[in-house]
Amino acid sequence: MKENKMGTMPINRLLVSMSLPMMLSMVVQALYNIVDSIFVAQLSENALTAVTLAFPIQNLMIAIQVGTGVGMNALLSRNLGEKRFDSANRAASNGVFLSILHYIVILILGLTMVPTFFRSQTSNPAILEQGEAYLSIIMIFSLGLFLQVIYERLLQGTGKTIYSMWIQGAGAIINIILDPLFIFGWFGFPALGVTGAAVATVIGQSIAATVGFFLNKYKNDEIQMQYFGFRPHLETIKKIYSVGVPSAMMISITSVTIYSLNKILMQFTPTAIAVYGVYFRLQSFAFMPVFGLNNGMIPIISYNYGARKKERITEAIRLSIYYAMGIMLFSLAIFQILPVALLNMFNASEEMLEIGIPALRIISLSFLFAGFSIIVSTVFQAFGKGMFSLYVSIARQLIILIPLAYLFSLTDKVQYVWWSYPISELASALLCVYFLRVIYKKYIDPLPATLEDPETSSTSE
Repeated sequence: MKENKMGTMPINRLLVSMSLPMMLSMVVQALYNIVDSIFVAQLSENALTAVTLAFPIQNLMIAIQVGTGVGMNALLSRNLGEKRFDSANRAASNGVFLSILHYIVILILGLTMVPTFFRSQTSNPAILEQGEAYLSIIMIFSLGLFLQVIYERLLQGTGKTIYSMWIQGAGAIINIILDPLFIFGWFGFPALGVTGAAVATVIGQSIAATVGFFLNKYKNDEIQMQYFGFRPHLETIKKIYSVGVPSAMMISITSVTIYSLNKILMQFTPTAIAVYGVYFRLQSFAFMPVFGLNNGMIPIISYNYGARKKERITEAIRLSIYYAMGIMLFSLAIFQILPVALLNMFNASEEMLEIGIPALRIISLSFLFAGFSIIVSTVFQAFGKGMFSLYVSIARQLIILIPLAYLFSLTDKVQYVWWSYPISELASALLCVYFLRVIYKKYIDPLPATLEDPETSSTSE
């Protein structure tokens, strides 16, 4: 049996070939997020604020599932590198099982806690009505989201990233098409407003999950998942969560940050929250390609660590950092030069422009450090040291970002609050440097030097 391309193809070509489809699919996903919010913004500023207030829970749902996918992929790719195919199959099957369990938990919460969540942030009746309707649908019908993510990760873990792009692309395109139909009632569809945005979202996720199921069944021949007669394997679940829980917690901290910043900004004006929501949609164009690069890098590092190929590991890390920082520098230039054009896509009022122009220019300074930190944090996860990533995220957001934002808010000038972002990102980059040295000395440096030149190795796929 020929070796997987992750152990033989030249690293630069391998990284590009595995990451580019995911980067493109992430850009499509970012486009969906922006288009979705642009449509909602046409309804009213309150509608945009309602969707922004719902985002912490949406991010929490994604965090749970992406974290599980990271843990499953690290275990899956390492088992494939070690030629332990039964263990790889077990990791895949248990990953799907955990996805269904996660959905059941979110379903229960969606039926019980949505009003309480919104009332903890605002008393505005228009925002409450629209936000509760939107989030209830997103949570109750979220099975498509959980299955979509896990099926994407299974394809990424075996190097078949082009199919992962098909999954995300299908969901995003369907969503973009359905948004105006359900929001504004085009072509005879019911005009549901913000509720229509939620309906379009869950339909897109369900279709993407269906595409993912069939792609894994008929195209992912390196793993064989067990659906009938499946029994959970506790040791495998433990290994998935050992990496996945820190990763999920790291992403979940963002939910805490957004929730806290929303409450801090509400003391100024709801428009400040709308601006913050616009920033989060826009910054996805910068961060999503880097996350796609991450998804391509993780299985490469995990596979080659299992195969004990030192040079290929270091080359993958180095190139990933270069590409990520290039993407972020380009994004920084866009935010600095075109803040007015970016805000006007969201039907910006004069007040939104007044608050938003300095906000985009100040917060985007954090891009200078974010690309490096994102890649390095993912390296920690690939080596099963997700706790390092968690420590970095806790330091950046809970210890530095939120307290700084609160202290700056005491000046009664909202533009000072935005400076908490670049300051906290610089601190996290420095912490990443320290942890990366620890990883290199403990895991990479002791590996034997590879005899063959990885750039001249033959390919197998």
